[in-house]
Amino acid sequence: MKVLWCWRCQMDIPMLDEEEFARVAPLYMASAKHLLAFKAAKKRGEVAVLPPVCEEYERLTGFRETNPNAVMHHRLSLYGPPCTKCGKPLRTPQARHCAACGTPR
Repeated sequence: MKVLWCWRCQMDIPMLDEEEFARVAPLYMASAKHLLAFKAAKKRGEVAVLPPVCEEYERLTGFRETNPNAVMHHRLSLYGPPCTKCGKPLRTPQARHCAACGTPR
């Protein structure tokens, strides 16, 4: 786990390494039914149990995330190296410029 800037969330977020992601991904694939129940309970204003993928992410990182889709893009291998000017990670390993400040790679 490493904390990096997430361009989607616009904040520093714990990112999962491949070993950690391998523990979370199967939970995400299996959680469609649980996710529907979670959303319905929230809509009714009830206290909802977090989907298993969010529970495992919190256990691994200490950061409470309620959106399973967000957990899936908090993966280190999806991001590129840090920008040489601003230090934020490039959006992808193949990025040719920094989306945050525009500096070419």
